[in-house]
Amino acid sequence: MHKQKGFSLIELLIVVAIILIIAAIAIPNLMRSKQAANQAAAASNVRTLLGAETTFSTTWPTVGYAGGLFQLGPGAATCLAPHPDATNGCMIDFVLGCAAGAPGGFCPKDNYDYAITGIPAAAPFTDFLIFATPSGANLGLTDYCSSSDGVVRFKASAAPPPSPIVNTVATCTGAPFQPL
Repeated sequence: MHKQKGFSLIELLIVVAIILIIAAIAIPNLMRSKQAANQAAAASNVRTLLGAETTFSTTWPTVGYAGGLFQLGPGAATCLAPHPDATNGCMIDFVLGCAAGAPGGFCPKDNYDYAITGIPAAAPFTDFLIFATPSGANLGLTDYCSSSDGVVRFKASAAPPPSPIVNTVATCTGAPFQPL
């Protein structure tokens, strides 16, 4: 009798089935972990923006707060003379302080979209509102906002993201937003 070498088709199918079962269990947990990491990065970026706004208003007190992400950023890939100035404060990186970051405009970073709205609508800004929302439905579950009071607040993100921009302090400080 001839001895069989290798694996039979049934044995290979059983191994493939076991791998598929393990993947079905692991992939949803991986997605939840990625969402949690995105949300933690968003909360951290909002805190960074709070510090940048405080530094900006202290550095240029006659201007007040920055009215948008672009004003906090370098304005270009690097911060060369004549910057930093009140036009481009060089307080945050080029990704977060993107060219689209005019007051109320979104800049994407770490699977979240960020915006700063200066209050009142024209400079000098005496207050500001930072808002962060997931870039997609599977990338995060939480919106974040903050203003000059320095408290980061969160709420469940509207479906599907991105959520409509929060552009008043009263909207951020009221329900359904809760302090982090």
